[in-house]
Amino acid sequence: MGQALTQSNFQFPNQTDVYKGKVRDVYTLNNGLVVMVASDRISAFDVILPKGIPFKGQVLNQIAASFLDATSDIVPNWKKATPDPNVTVGLKCTPIKLEMVIRGYLSGHAWRTYKSGERVLCGVTMPEGMKENDRFPEPIITPASKADEGHDEDISEAEILAKEIVSVEQWETLKKYTRALFQRGTEIAAKHGLILVDTKYEFGLDENGNITLIDEIHTPDSSRYFYADGYQERQDKDEKQKQLSKEFVREWLMENGFQGLDGQQVPNMPEEFVNTVTERYIELFEKVTGSSFERANTDNIEARIEKNVVEYLNSL
Repeated sequence: MGQALTQSNFQFPNQTDVYKGKVRDVYTLNNGLVVMVASDRISAFDVILPKGIPFKGQVLNQIAASFLDATSDIVPNWKKATPDPNVTVGLKCTPIKLEMVIRGYLSGHAWRTYKSGERVLCGVTMPEGMKENDRFPEPIITPASKADEGHDEDISEAEILAKEIVSVEQWETLKKYTRALFQRGTEIAAKHGLILVDTKYEFGLDENGNITLIDEIHTPDSSRYFYADGYQERQDKDEKQKQLSKEFVREWLMENGFQGLDGQQVPNMPEEFVNTVTERYIELFEKVTGSSFERANTDNIEARIEKNVVEYLNSL
């Protein structure tokens, strides 16, 4: 098993700032570009888990790059180049403090809300008589406000507009882009025998104020996938769906007494489970992209990244 990249401390040419997120380290340059390094950190319930997952960053970065290219006709995006398996270089944008979550099926957070007896999520009414993992009549958009620290919070369209997070016109554009991206992602997943269950998109404004797709899309960190084969049979028998997503990590944590609540301790992840997570991420890469995953050399990840990024930046 390869080495995991759990932190980075680069000083790239023309670097002015660095932001360390849950999973990504974003280096800002003074030429309007950012260098986004996908680490092997893994988070769940808005908590970074103690151990990294080898090759996870590479999986996320390369899936996201593939889907950014495959959706660039729908919405402009920030990606310029991927000079390293763990790195994307792109346009610096001002983030819109919303996660555009879209759900095609009653799963995850939506199901937990539904099971509790609630029928309204983010101002959207969910139909009566549904069971876990049923398909919605049409996908629903259930946004979350982006918190600088701590948990992201569910938010309704009315609250978004009342707080003037975006204008009415921008909100309509965000919804249009979100639905179109989800439709494209659904079509691509179907070609590979998968169902895109739910996902989230993040947007920003470029230097001209244009709404631009940023961050990652359609990765196992931002999306949930089911295997299409046998989906309906499993639903009919009230069986669990066979899925490719990070949800199994959340389930393992819950089984071990952790849901990110105050006072709870993060359980230690045994090496065997870490290896299982790596294999699940690689499996998803190969299923979603239809390509074989080529494990990058991880003997000295930071040196590799620095060399590749600096060479790229010097070529501009």
